[in-house]
Amino acid sequence: MLVLPATLHLLLLAIASDTVSAKRTLRRRASDFATRKTTSLARDLRVALGSVGMLPRSDVAQSVIFCKGSGQGASLGSTGTSGSGSTSSSGSSGGVAGNASATGSTKGATSSTKGTGTKTGSATSATATSAWHLTQTYAGSTFFDGWDFWDTADPTHGVVQYLSQADGQSAGLIQINAAGNAVMSVETTPTVASTRKSIRITTQQSFTGGLVIMDAVHMPTGCATWPAFWSNGPDWPTGGEIDIVEVNLSHHKGTIKWINFGIQGVNDYTDNQATIHTAPGCSLPTDNPAQLGASASAVTGGTDCAAATSGNAGCGMRSPSNQSFGPGFNSNGGGVYAMKWDSSGISVYFFPRGSVPSDIGTDAPDPTTWGLPMANWPAADCNPWKYFYTHVAIFDTTLCGDWAGSAWTQSGAPGQDQSCATRTGYSTCEAFVQGSGASFADAYWEVTSVKFFNTTAPL
Repeated sequence: MLVLPATLHLLLLAIASDTVSAKRTLRRRASDFATRKTTSLARDLRVALGSVGMLPRSDVAQSVIFCKGSGQGASLGSTGTSGSGSTSSSGSSGGVAGNASATGSTKGATSSTKGTGTKTGSATSATATSAWHLTQTYAGSTFFDGWDFWDTADPTHGVVQYLSQADGQSAGLIQINAAGNAVMSVETTPTVASTRKSIRITTQQSFTGGLVIMDAVHMPTGCATWPAFWSNGPDWPTGGEIDIVEVNLSHHKGTIKWINFGIQGVNDYTDNQATIHTAPGCSLPTDNPAQLGASASAVTGGTDCAAATSGNAGCGMRSPSNQSFGPGFNSNGGGVYAMKWDSSGISVYFFPRGSVPSDIGTDAPDPTTWGLPMANWPAADCNPWKYFYTHVAIFDTTLCGDWAGSAWTQSGAPGQDQSCATRTGYSTCEAFVQGSGASFADAYWEVTSVKFFNTTAPL
Protein backbone atom coordinates (compact mmCIF):
# COMPACT_ATOMS: atom_id res chain seq x y z
CA MET A 1 0.00 0.00 0.00
CA LEU A 2 1.38 3.44 -0.97
CA VAL A 3 1.52 5.83 2.00
CA LEU A 4 1.72 9.45 0.91
CA PRO A 5 3.52 12.08 3.01
CA ALA A 6 1.02 14.18 4.94
CA THR A 7 1.73 17.41 3.05
CA LEU A 8 1.43 15.73 -0.37
CA HIS A 9 -1.78 14.00 0.69
CA LEU A 10 -3.33 17.35 1.67
CA LEU A 11 -2.09 18.94 -1.53
CA LEU A 12 -3.69 16.29 -3.73
CA LEU A 13 -6.96 16.59 -1.83
CA ALA A 14 -6.89 20.36 -2.30
CA ILE A 15 -6.34 20.06 -6.05
CA ALA A 16 -9.16 17.53 -6.35
CA SER A 17 -11.68 19.46 -4.26
CA ASP A 18 -14.66 20.92 -6.07
CA THR A 19 -15.55 23.87 -3.85
CA VAL A 20 -13.72 27.07 -3.06
CA SER A 21 -14.27 26.60 0.68
CA ALA A 22 -12.82 23.10 0.57
CA LYS A 23 -9.80 24.31 -1.34
CA ARG A 24 -9.28 27.12 1.19
CA THR A 25 -9.56 24.80 4.20
CA LEU A 26 -7.21 22.18 2.78
CA ARG A 27 -4.79 24.83 1.58
CA ARG A 28 -4.61 26.26 5.11
CA ARG A 29 -4.09 22.83 6.67
CA ALA A 30 -1.35 21.97 4.20
CA SER A 31 0.40 25.29 4.59
CA ASP A 32 0.25 25.13 8.41
CA PHE A 33 1.68 21.62 8.38
CA ALA A 34 4.50 22.57 6.04
CA THR A 35 5.38 25.70 8.02
CA ARG A 36 5.77 23.60 11.17
CA LYS A 37 8.25 21.38 9.38
CA THR A 38 10.79 23.55 7.60
CA THR A 39 11.00 26.89 5.86
CA SER A 40 12.14 25.25 2.63
CA LEU A 41 9.20 22.86 2.65
CA ALA A 42 6.80 25.78 3.15
CA ARG A 43 8.38 27.55 0.20
CA ASP A 44 7.96 24.43 -1.98
CA LEU A 45 4.34 24.10 -0.94
CA ARG A 46 3.55 27.74 -1.73
CA VAL A 47 5.05 27.33 -5.19
CA ALA A 48 3.04 24.14 -5.79
CA LEU A 49 -0.23 25.69 -4.64
CA GLY A 50 0.44 28.82 -6.68
CA SER A 51 0.85 26.71 -9.81
CA VAL A 52 -2.74 25.52 -9.54
CA GLY A 53 -4.11 29.00 -8.87
CA MET A 54 -4.83 28.55 -5.16
CA LEU A 55 -2.65 31.33 -3.78
CA PRO A 56 -2.79 35.05 -4.54
CA ARG A 57 0.39 36.65 -5.88
CA SER A 58 1.29 38.30 -2.58
CA ASP A 59 1.44 34.94 -0.79
CA VAL A 60 4.45 33.82 -2.76
CA ALA A 61 6.56 36.74 -1.59
CA GLN A 62 9.97 35.81 -0.28
CA SER A 63 9.87 35.72 3.50
CA VAL A 64 12.73 37.29 5.43
CA ILE A 65 11.26 37.03 8.93
CA PHE A 66 11.81 33.78 10.80
CA CYS A 67 10.87 32.64 14.27
CA LYS A 68 13.73 32.99 16.74
CA GLY A 69 12.42 30.50 19.26
CA SER A 70 10.53 30.65 22.52
CA GLY A 71 9.91 33.83 24.46
CA GLN A 72 6.84 35.61 25.78
CA GLY A 73 5.72 38.98 24.46
CA ALA A 74 5.16 41.95 26.73
CA SER A 75 1.78 42.46 28.33
CA LEU A 76 1.36 46.16 27.48
CA GLY A 77 -0.83 45.30 24.47
CA SER A 78 -3.89 43.13 24.13
CA THR A 79 -2.36 40.67 21.69
CA GLY A 80 1.13 39.43 20.88
CA THR A 81 2.75 39.88 17.51
CA SER A 82 1.52 37.49 14.89
CA GLY A 83 3.44 34.59 13.47
CA SER A 84 6.55 34.67 11.37
CA GLY A 85 6.34 36.98 8.42
CA SER A 86 2.97 38.50 9.33
CA THR A 87 1.71 41.86 10.50
CA SER A 88 0.24 42.59 13.91
CA SER A 89 -3.31 43.80 13.42
CA SER A 90 -4.35 44.47 17.00
CA GLY A 91 -4.04 47.62 19.04
CA SER A 92 -3.43 51.20 18.09
CA SER A 93 -0.79 51.50 15.44
CA GLY A 94 1.34 54.64 15.38
CA GLY A 95 2.77 54.15 11.91
CA VAL A 96 5.83 55.77 10.41
CA ALA A 97 5.18 59.46 10.47
CA GLY A 98 6.56 60.42 7.08
CA ASN A 99 6.25 64.17 6.54
CA ALA A 100 3.44 64.42 9.06
CA SER A 101 3.82 66.58 12.15
CA ALA A 102 5.40 64.36 14.80
CA THR A 103 8.00 66.65 16.29
CA GLY A 104 7.40 65.85 19.90
CA SER A 105 5.27 63.99 22.39
CA THR A 106 4.21 63.59 25.95
CA LYS A 107 6.84 61.38 27.55
CA GLY A 108 4.62 60.24 30.39
CA ALA A 109 2.16 61.23 33.05
CA THR A 110 4.88 62.39 35.44
CA SER A 111 6.94 64.34 32.90
CA SER A 112 6.52 67.68 31.19
CA THR A 113 4.75 67.98 27.85
CA LYS A 114 7.22 67.90 24.97
CA GLY A 115 4.76 68.41 22.09
CA THR A 116 1.63 67.07 20.51
CA GLY A 117 2.99 63.86 18.99
CA THR A 118 0.68 63.33 16.04
CA LYS A 119 -0.18 59.64 15.65
CA THR A 120 -0.67 58.19 12.18
CA GLY A 121 -2.17 54.94 10.92
CA SER A 122 -0.38 52.08 9.20
CA ALA A 123 -1.16 49.93 6.20
CA THR A 124 -0.81 46.14 6.21
CA SER A 125 0.60 45.60 2.74
CA ALA A 126 2.48 47.36 -0.01
CA THR A 127 0.66 49.12 -2.80
CA ALA A 128 1.03 48.33 -6.48
CA THR A 129 3.76 50.97 -6.74
CA SER A 130 6.07 49.28 -4.22
CA ALA A 131 8.03 46.04 -4.47
CA TRP A 132 8.18 45.85 -0.67
CA HIS A 133 5.59 44.05 1.45
CA LEU A 134 5.02 44.84 5.14
CA THR A 135 5.60 41.69 7.20
CA GLN A 136 5.84 42.92 10.79
CA THR A 137 4.88 46.07 12.71
CA TYR A 138 5.77 47.08 16.25
CA ALA A 139 3.72 50.19 17.05
CA GLY A 140 1.06 51.69 19.27
CA SER A 141 -0.41 49.98 22.32
CA THR A 142 1.06 46.60 21.31
CA PHE A 143 4.57 47.87 20.57
CA PHE A 144 6.20 45.81 23.33
CA ASP A 145 4.49 42.57 22.28
CA GLY A 146 6.98 40.28 20.58
CA TRP A 147 10.05 41.58 22.44
CA ASP A 148 12.04 39.81 25.15
CA PHE A 149 13.28 41.91 28.07
CA TRP A 150 16.92 41.38 28.96
CA ASP A 151 17.26 41.35 32.75
CA THR A 152 20.77 40.00 33.33
CA ALA A 153 24.19 41.67 33.46
CA ASP A 154 25.14 44.15 30.75
CA PRO A 155 27.66 42.44 28.45
CA THR A 156 29.21 45.84 27.64
CA HIS A 157 29.98 46.40 31.35
CA GLY A 158 27.76 49.45 31.77
CA VAL A 159 26.71 50.94 35.10
CA VAL A 160 23.15 49.69 34.59
CA GLN A 161 20.70 47.13 35.90
CA TYR A 162 18.42 45.97 33.10
CA LEU A 163 14.86 45.25 34.23
CA SER A 164 12.28 42.66 33.29
CA GLN A 165 9.09 43.85 31.68
CA ALA A 166 7.11 43.72 34.92
CA ASP A 167 9.81 45.52 36.89
CA GLY A 168 10.24 48.09 34.12
CA GLN A 169 6.53 48.89 34.21
CA SER A 170 6.51 49.12 38.00
CA ALA A 171 9.49 51.48 37.92
CA GLY A 172 7.85 53.64 35.24
CA LEU A 173 10.68 53.02 32.78
CA ILE A 174 8.49 51.59 29.98
CA GLN A 175 5.15 52.90 28.80
CA ILE A 176 3.03 53.81 25.81
CA ASN A 177 2.52 57.56 26.10
CA ALA A 178 -0.44 59.75 25.14
CA ALA A 179 0.84 60.05 21.57
CA GLY A 180 0.86 56.24 21.21
CA ASN A 181 4.66 56.05 21.18
CA ALA A 182 6.78 53.52 23.08
CA VAL A 183 9.00 55.08 25.76
CA MET A 184 12.03 53.38 27.33
CA SER A 185 13.77 55.41 30.05
CA VAL A 186 16.65 55.38 32.53
CA GLU A 187 16.18 55.73 36.29
CA THR A 188 16.56 59.32 37.56
CA THR A 189 16.80 58.68 41.31
CA PRO A 190 19.20 61.41 42.60
CA THR A 191 21.89 59.02 43.84
CA VAL A 192 22.42 55.27 43.56
CA ALA A 193 24.93 53.05 45.29
CA SER A 194 26.08 51.17 42.22
CA THR A 195 23.95 50.91 39.04
CA ARG A 196 21.00 52.73 37.48
CA LYS A 197 17.96 50.88 36.21
CA SER A 198 17.47 50.76 32.45
CA ILE A 199 15.76 48.82 29.65
CA ARG A 200 17.02 46.46 26.97
CA ILE A 201 14.64 44.58 24.62
CA THR A 202 15.17 42.07 21.80
CA THR A 203 12.74 40.93 19.11
CA GLN A 204 11.54 37.36 19.39
CA GLN A 205 11.73 37.05 15.61
CA SER A 206 14.93 37.01 13.56
CA PHE A 207 15.50 38.02 9.95
CA THR A 208 17.97 37.59 7.11
CA GLY A 209 17.72 40.31 4.47
CA GLY A 210 14.91 42.76 3.85
CA LEU A 211 14.11 46.35 4.76
CA VAL A 212 13.87 47.59 8.35
CA ILE A 213 12.40 51.04 9.05
CA MET A 214 12.50 52.67 12.47
CA ASP A 215 10.74 55.94 13.28
CA ALA A 216 11.71 57.69 16.52
CA VAL A 217 10.80 61.05 18.02
CA HIS A 218 13.58 61.04 20.62
CA MET A 219 16.71 59.06 21.50
CA PRO A 220 18.73 59.04 24.74
CA THR A 221 21.34 61.76 25.01
CA GLY A 222 23.69 63.28 27.56
CA CYS A 223 27.01 62.46 29.15
CA ALA A 224 27.49 58.77 30.07
CA THR A 225 24.67 57.55 27.80
CA TRP A 226 25.25 54.83 25.21
CA PRO A 227 21.93 54.18 23.44
CA ALA A 228 21.63 51.65 20.66
CA PHE A 229 19.18 50.19 18.17
CA TRP A 230 20.78 47.38 16.22
CA SER A 231 20.51 43.79 15.07
CA ASN A 232 22.42 40.89 16.54
CA GLY A 233 23.51 37.80 14.63
CA PRO A 234 25.19 34.63 15.92
CA ASP A 235 28.84 33.67 16.35
CA TRP A 236 30.46 37.10 16.17
CA PRO A 237 31.90 38.14 13.83
CA THR A 238 30.74 35.28 11.58
CA GLY A 239 27.12 36.51 11.52
CA GLY A 240 28.19 40.07 10.75
CA GLU A 241 27.55 43.39 12.44
CA ILE A 242 25.69 46.31 10.87
CA ASP A 243 25.72 49.46 13.01
CA ILE A 244 23.12 51.72 11.45
CA VAL A 245 24.07 54.59 13.74
CA GLU A 246 27.35 54.94 15.54
CA VAL A 247 29.91 57.69 16.09
CA ASN A 248 33.31 56.13 16.65
CA LEU A 249 34.39 52.75 17.91
CA SER A 250 37.77 51.09 17.82
CA HIS A 251 37.35 48.34 20.38
CA HIS A 252 35.07 45.41 21.17
CA LYS A 253 31.67 46.08 22.68
CA GLY A 254 32.21 43.72 25.59
CA THR A 255 33.16 40.14 26.14
CA ILE A 256 30.06 39.04 24.24
CA LYS A 257 30.50 40.19 20.66
CA TRP A 258 27.37 41.96 19.42
CA ILE A 259 26.21 41.79 15.81
CA ASN A 260 24.57 45.13 15.25
CA PHE A 261 22.59 47.33 12.94
CA GLY A 262 21.55 50.10 15.20
CA ILE A 263 21.25 53.65 16.28
CA GLN A 264 24.29 53.93 18.42
CA GLY A 265 26.55 56.64 19.82
CA VAL A 266 27.63 58.09 23.15
CA ASN A 267 27.32 61.23 25.26
CA ASP A 268 26.26 64.28 23.17
CA TYR A 269 27.60 63.27 19.76
CA THR A 270 25.52 64.60 16.85
CA ASP A 271 26.88 63.03 13.64
CA ASN A 272 26.03 59.40 13.06
CA GLN A 273 28.49 56.81 11.82
CA ALA A 274 27.25 53.56 10.29
CA THR A 275 29.69 50.65 10.40
CA ILE A 276 29.91 46.98 9.50
CA HIS A 277 32.12 44.39 11.22
CA THR A 278 32.56 40.96 9.68
CA ALA A 279 34.57 37.77 9.44
CA PRO A 280 37.68 37.92 7.21
CA GLY A 281 37.01 38.41 3.51
CA CYS A 282 34.67 41.41 3.45
CA SER A 283 36.05 44.75 2.28
CA LEU A 284 35.30 48.03 0.52
CA PRO A 285 36.73 48.60 -2.96
CA THR A 286 37.58 52.23 -2.10
CA ASP A 287 37.53 54.75 0.74
CA ASN A 288 35.76 57.35 -1.41
CA PRO A 289 32.08 57.58 -0.34
CA ALA A 290 30.96 58.98 -3.69
CA GLN A 291 32.45 56.02 -5.55
CA LEU A 292 30.61 53.73 -3.11
CA GLY A 293 27.29 55.38 -3.92
CA ALA A 294 26.95 56.96 -0.48
CA SER A 295 26.38 60.52 0.75
CA ALA A 296 28.70 60.00 3.75
CA SER A 297 31.21 62.75 4.49
CA ALA A 298 34.00 60.21 5.04
CA VAL A 299 34.87 56.53 5.24
CA THR A 300 36.25 55.76 8.70
CA GLY A 301 38.21 52.77 9.91
CA GLY A 302 39.60 51.77 6.52
CA THR A 303 38.45 49.42 3.80
CA ASP A 304 39.05 46.12 5.62
CA CYS A 305 35.76 45.29 7.34
CA ALA A 306 36.99 42.17 9.15
CA ALA A 307 36.95 42.59 12.93
CA ALA A 308 40.01 40.39 13.44
CA THR A 309 42.30 42.31 11.10
CA SER A 310 40.99 45.87 11.63
CA GLY A 311 41.12 45.98 15.41
CA ASN A 312 37.32 45.82 15.23
CA ALA A 313 37.26 49.24 13.57
CA GLY A 314 35.36 47.74 10.63
CA CYS A 315 34.24 49.83 7.66
CA GLY A 316 32.42 52.95 8.83
CA MET A 317 30.75 55.87 7.05
CA ARG A 318 30.03 59.19 8.77
CA SER A 319 26.77 61.04 8.19
CA PRO A 320 27.00 64.57 6.77
CA SER A 321 24.02 65.58 8.97
CA ASN A 322 24.24 66.91 12.53
CA GLN A 323 20.56 65.97 12.95
CA SER A 324 21.32 62.26 12.67
CA PHE A 325 22.07 61.58 16.33
CA GLY A 326 21.65 62.93 19.85
CA PRO A 327 20.64 66.55 20.57
CA GLY A 328 20.36 67.47 16.89
CA PHE A 329 18.09 64.49 16.22
CA ASN A 330 15.88 65.30 19.21
CA SER A 331 15.58 69.06 18.62
CA ASN A 332 14.29 68.35 15.11
CA GLY A 333 11.59 65.98 16.32
CA GLY A 334 13.59 62.87 15.43
CA GLY A 335 13.43 61.13 12.10
CA VAL A 336 13.48 57.80 10.29
CA TYR A 337 16.27 55.26 9.80
CA ALA A 338 16.05 52.55 7.15
CA MET A 339 18.39 49.63 6.58
CA LYS A 340 18.12 47.79 3.25
CA TRP A 341 19.76 44.37 3.03
CA ASP A 342 19.52 42.56 -0.32
CA SER A 343 21.69 41.06 -3.05
CA SER A 344 23.09 44.47 -4.01
CA GLY A 345 24.61 44.86 -0.56
CA ILE A 346 23.72 46.72 2.63
CA SER A 347 22.61 50.36 2.77
CA VAL A 348 21.65 52.72 5.59
CA TYR A 349 19.38 55.74 5.03
CA PHE A 350 18.52 58.59 7.37
CA PHE A 351 15.66 61.05 6.91
CA PRO A 352 15.26 63.93 9.38
CA ARG A 353 11.73 64.90 10.39
CA GLY A 354 10.21 66.97 7.65
CA SER A 355 12.18 65.17 4.92
CA VAL A 356 10.80 61.65 5.24
CA PRO A 357 9.69 60.21 1.85
CA SER A 358 5.91 60.01 1.57
CA ASP A 359 6.08 56.36 0.47
CA ILE A 360 7.42 55.44 3.92
CA GLY A 361 4.38 57.05 5.53
CA THR A 362 2.04 54.92 3.40
CA ASP A 363 3.92 51.64 4.05
CA ALA A 364 4.86 51.42 0.37
CA PRO A 365 8.60 52.19 0.57
CA ASP A 366 10.51 52.57 -2.68
CA PRO A 367 14.24 52.90 -1.94
CA THR A 368 14.95 53.45 -5.64
CA THR A 369 13.46 56.94 -5.25
CA TRP A 370 15.24 57.91 -2.01
CA GLY A 371 18.49 59.15 -3.50
CA LEU A 372 21.90 58.16 -2.15
CA PRO A 373 21.98 56.26 1.13
CA MET A 374 24.00 57.70 3.98
CA ALA A 375 26.15 54.55 3.91
CA ASN A 376 26.52 51.76 1.37
CA TRP A 377 28.52 48.52 1.33
CA PRO A 378 28.35 46.96 -2.15
CA ALA A 379 27.95 43.20 -2.50
CA ALA A 380 30.82 42.88 -4.98
CA ASP A 381 33.45 42.83 -2.23
CA CYS A 382 31.26 41.73 0.69
CA ASN A 383 28.64 39.04 0.07
CA PRO A 384 25.63 40.08 2.19
CA TRP A 385 24.43 36.48 2.58
CA LYS A 386 27.81 35.03 3.55
CA TYR A 387 28.83 37.65 6.09
CA PHE A 388 25.42 38.53 7.59
CA TYR A 389 22.54 36.30 8.68
CA THR A 390 19.90 35.56 11.33
CA HIS A 391 19.74 38.94 13.05
CA VAL A 392 17.42 40.10 15.81
CA ALA A 393 16.64 43.75 16.53
CA ILE A 394 17.56 45.31 19.89
CA PHE A 395 16.92 48.56 21.77
CA ASP A 396 18.91 49.46 24.85
CA THR A 397 20.45 52.30 26.82
CA THR A 398 23.54 51.49 28.80
CA LEU A 399 25.60 53.96 30.83
CA CYS A 400 29.40 54.29 30.68
CA GLY A 401 30.49 50.79 29.72
CA ASP A 402 33.21 49.84 27.28
CA TRP A 403 32.56 52.79 24.96
CA ALA A 404 30.95 55.74 26.76
CA GLY A 405 33.15 55.11 29.78
CA SER A 406 36.37 55.12 27.78
CA ALA A 407 35.24 58.28 25.93
CA TRP A 408 34.67 60.19 29.19
CA THR A 409 37.77 62.37 28.88
CA GLN A 410 37.67 62.68 25.08
CA SER A 411 36.59 65.70 23.03
CA GLY A 412 36.62 66.83 19.42
CA ALA A 413 33.85 64.64 17.96
CA PRO A 414 30.87 66.50 16.44
CA GLY A 415 28.74 67.72 19.35
CA GLN A 416 31.49 66.98 21.88
CA ASP A 417 33.66 70.14 21.93
CA GLN A 418 34.40 69.55 25.61
CA SER A 419 34.94 66.25 27.33
CA CYS A 420 32.23 65.01 29.70
CA ALA A 421 34.79 65.09 32.51
CA THR A 422 35.25 68.83 31.96
CA ARG A 423 31.55 69.56 31.48
CA THR A 424 30.29 67.65 34.51
CA GLY A 425 33.14 68.09 36.98
CA TYR A 426 33.20 64.33 37.61
CA SER A 427 36.53 62.63 37.06
CA THR A 428 34.94 59.28 36.15
CA CYS A 429 31.88 58.23 34.22
CA GLU A 430 30.82 55.83 36.98
CA ALA A 431 30.85 58.54 39.67
CA PHE A 432 28.69 60.77 37.48
CA VAL A 433 26.12 58.02 36.90
CA GLN A 434 25.89 57.23 40.60
CA GLY A 435 25.65 60.82 41.79
CA SER A 436 23.72 62.80 39.18
CA GLY A 437 20.33 61.21 38.56
CA ALA A 438 18.68 64.38 37.25
CA SER A 439 21.15 64.39 34.35
CA PHE A 440 19.36 61.39 32.84
CA ALA A 441 15.98 63.08 32.30
CA ASP A 442 16.68 63.05 28.55
CA ALA A 443 18.07 59.52 28.49
CA TYR A 444 14.98 57.95 26.96
CA TRP A 445 13.86 56.38 23.70
CA GLU A 446 10.54 57.46 22.24
CA VAL A 447 9.73 55.26 19.27
CA THR A 448 6.76 55.56 16.96
CA SER A 449 7.28 52.28 15.13
CA VAL A 450 9.64 49.58 13.90
CA LYS A 451 8.59 47.89 10.65
CA PHE A 452 9.97 44.98 8.65
CA PHE A 453 9.42 44.58 4.90
CA ASN A 454 10.34 41.96 2.32
CA THR A 455 9.89 41.83 -1.43
CA THR A 456 7.64 40.03 -3.88
CA ALA A 457 10.77 39.03 -5.82
CA PRO A 458 13.97 37.34 -4.61
CA LEU A 459 16.17 39.63 -2.59
